[in-house]
Amino acid sequence: MALKRLGQILIDLGLVDEQQLATMLEEQSSRGGERLGSVGISLGFFTDEQLGEALAEQWSTTFVTLYDRSISPEVLKLISEPMAQLYRVIPLSLSDNRLTIASADPQKIQIADELRTFLGYDIHVCVATEPEIQKTIEKFYSSATESVESLVDDLQADNALAAAAAAAGRDGPTDLTSIESLADSAPVRKLLNMVLLLAIRDGASDIHFEPFEHEFRIRLKADGVLQEMVPPPKHLAFAITTRIKVMANLDIAERRMPQDGRIELNVGGHPVDLRVSVLPTLFGESVVMRVLDRGVVSLDLEKVGMDQQLLRQFREVIIRPNGIVLVTGPTGSGKTTTLYSALSELNTIDDKLITTEDPVEYDIDGIVQVPIDAEIGNTFAACLRAILRQDPDRILVGEIRDVETAEIAVQASLTGHMVFSTLHTNDAPSTVTRLRDMGVPPFLITATVEAILAQRLVRRICSNCCEEVVPGSDVLADLELTSDQAVGKKFFRGKGCSKCSSTGYKGRLGLFELLIMNDELRDMIMRNASTGDLREAARKSGMKTLREAGMESIFSGLTSAEEVIRETILEA
Repeated sequence: MALKRLGQILIDLGLVDEQQLATMLEEQSSRGGERLGSVGISLGFFTDEQLGEALAEQWSTTFVTLYDRSISPEVLKLISEPMAQLYRVIPLSLSDNRLTIASADPQKIQIADELRTFLGYDIHVCVATEPEIQKTIEKFYSSATESVESLVDDLQADNALAAAAAAAGRDGPTDLTSIESLADSAPVRKLLNMVLLLAIRDGASDIHFEPFEHEFRIRLKADGVLQEMVPPPKHLAFAITTRIKVMANLDIAERRMPQDGRIELNVGGHPVDLRVSVLPTLFGESVVMRVLDRGVVSLDLEKVGMDQQLLRQFREVIIRPNGIVLVTGPTGSGKTTTLYSALSELNTIDDKLITTEDPVEYDIDGIVQVPIDAEIGNTFAACLRAILRQDPDRILVGEIRDVETAEIAVQASLTGHMVFSTLHTNDAPSTVTRLRDMGVPPFLITATVEAILAQRLVRRICSNCCEEVVPGSDVLADLELTSDQAVGKKFFRGKGCSKCSSTGYKGRLGLFELLIMNDELRDMIMRNASTGDLREAARKSGMKTLREAGMESIFSGLTSAEEVIRETILEA
């Protein structure tokens, strides 16, 4: 039976009249689709409690109050703090494998499905107000770190689990039934779920599971830096890696060969992709999961981090009808995000855009995306040849790895296509040398390359604990600044607080170096000029180097001197 509309229920309950409902709908439209109930509360038409009762009526469930409710510790343990914070739910009771939870948002029916998958219980949803949900989380839950510690302590004391893990991990004939049973056990599932939720909540890009002789280490990479979690018992290494392999549909009986897989989750209402790499080591299998949270990725050039002048120059380049635009930098420097943001801006109905990637990281409507599979001969070069027969206007080649791909990209640009791609070089001028070393003739480089964007990501100082500091002589030396040159300049650091996990940093920002080809640079490339000469000529024509961009970020209080020194090199 179709659900009754919330607006009609609000009228039936006497909370609003027809005119007030029309006002709410108009306001909702102007706010970009905000929930109707939230709009009504902000306009003062009804209270949180009255909205809760209306939602309970709409979803044929009950409205509960939490402020005076007692919840048993055993039930609270069923949902960890990260899970409660992420889904905005409170566990109320458990009976006959049916877990009753309170939610302020029963419209998100996927919450019950996801909790059912994570926890293994049937889920019954009651309605509570959002303020009471938050107060109850603060009242009953300790910090996330303590939750992980307590879970690890429980696992350490579980002798039955230790015995089962030891039996399943022994060399010899593989008993798939006992291995699957161990991997599917509640403690193992609960620990792995908590690690995944913490990683996604903290915006981690990678999760590392590393077996060593005497310990099993779990580390999260957030803002480009690895941070260690509380290590679980060593005997659970095999169970946890097997659980991951089950989730990624990998062969759990194969422990001697590397394997790659993928896990697709739906967490907190948005899709999360986990790319899984399993590598056999001396003491077990090492697993790295690359986290791609599509819900927090913003493919918008305005949000990439370029200043307005650089952004204007870059936009002028990418709208050209043909040529090659290269983005360079090390792995994890944000090259793919920058290129995708450019493609999103160019994604109009009158242009045909095709990408070829290894693997496809972002799914964008309106763009034809082709995954690379070298094992069956579907290489970048082979794909690029086929793409040229698909009448594209703009092409993204995930990476130029060899001369064959470079030559086809050059030919594509010469025949009227705009080609975007990436390379691994230290800065923009050295990219020309790299192309020459790959075997691309200088006259083709000058004829096709329109611009080269080098970029780095540095950690942003936490705004909550930012403070001014006096830099040491070693820092000034690394920045090639004398004491006199540093006079009047301000340096900052993050002292460390709860909001940034005592690191002093929260989030990252980009440093950019944009080299735009001109007649002078093309002439120098034809004469095989050195990287240093190209850099000097580019700077005279207005290029700001990565180090110079970093210095501006230091003095603006956005990042620290140590971050810029670590991520940028001095020009030779």
